[in-house]
Amino acid sequence: MFKAKCILIPVLLAAAPAVANEFEGPLRDLGETKVRALVQDPAIIAAIVEQNARHEGLTQADIDAMDKAWRAEVGSAATPTISPVADHPVSALLRDMVEASGGLYTEIFVMDARGLNVAMSDTTSDYWQGDEAKWSLTYAVGPDAMDIGDIELDESTQTYQSQISVAIVDPATGQPVGAATFGVNVEALE
Repeated sequence: MFKAKCILIPVLLAAAPAVANEFEGPLRDLGETKVRALVQDPAIIAAIVEQNARHEGLTQADIDAMDKAWRAEVGSAATPTISPVADHPVSALLRDMVEASGGLYTEIFVMDARGLNVAMSDTTSDYWQGDEAKWSLTYAVGPDAMDIGDIELDESTQTYQSQISVAIVDPATGQPVGAATFGVNVEALE
């Protein structure tokens, strides 16, 4: 069923960079089952809780300065802001999840209670996601929140993808501690 729809994706995207997501139902199912299960890994939750404690006193000016530094480092040889996130053990776990997905997931990143990256499978273009729907419609909404993005052509992978973002819940408290975003290759949905 999905293979026939995937043929139409390039035609639809020729008219606009993002289109309404005809795959929202299967993406929501994937989010409710596999994605929510993956983000309950104790290592992910522990990394978020630790970063939340470390970032508790940050002001918006601090966050903006960190985000500006990150953006300036993208594509550079020196990456003192990006490297601690890229080298985090949970980033290795996320890279393993992407690889194990057989092409279904194109990227995964995890954010803290401020919307700052904790770990990532690939370097994101910015450090602060707190001003974007992937954080504001998940962590900021509550434990069951999920956001499904539009279908877009990912220039780096040349795949049509959508993003599934979910709140990450601490099982000890039942409260959100952060959020995660999974880039999903919609042509790989089955």
